[in-house]
Amino acid sequence: MIQWISYPRSSAPTILMRQIVAVFQESEAEVGSRLHKKGSDAVLAVVAPKLEEIGFKVELGKKHDQKIRVPVLYGMNGAIDKSFDADAFHEIERFVLEVEAGRAYTNYQFLKDLFQACMMHNVDYFCVAVRNEYRDTKDFEKIRTFFDTLYASGRLSLPLQGILIVGY
Repeated sequence: MIQWISYPRSSAPTILMRQIVAVFQESEAEVGSRLHKKGSDAVLAVVAPKLEEIGFKVELGKKHDQKIRVPVLYGMNGAIDKSFDADAFHEIERFVLEVEAGRAYTNYQFLKDLFQACMMHNVDYFCVAVRNEYRDTKDFEKIRTFFDTLYASGRLSLPLQGILIVGY
């Protein structure tokens, strides 16, 4: 079952958020973590065509020219000094998307992804797609609890207008 939640919870999910959820729902038979143990690259390969249909540029591979680079810092003469790679980026909607698998919670990859999204130029929205379950750990639930705590505490302000977590 595909699970999802958007933040802040006081705002309705955007149309693009709902479209992303639909992409994962349509792909559940191929990527659902209760049936499959696919890595993040394999999951991204399944959902990539549908993400492209809704306007995302999607990473094509691990070679330099296949990656999606989102600027972070600019230097001399306006040249990009620092960028972070994204699995998918919707330039018009300013939305970055990351697909994670085993490392999502265990190695806190979702936090690295969040940090990078916060640093990216012209990014207002962030989505992380994670397994519902990984090695008897309920990754989606643990990550959801983390974001519930982050937003409820009010002690950390993020420069993002919205966050979407999808559990596949």
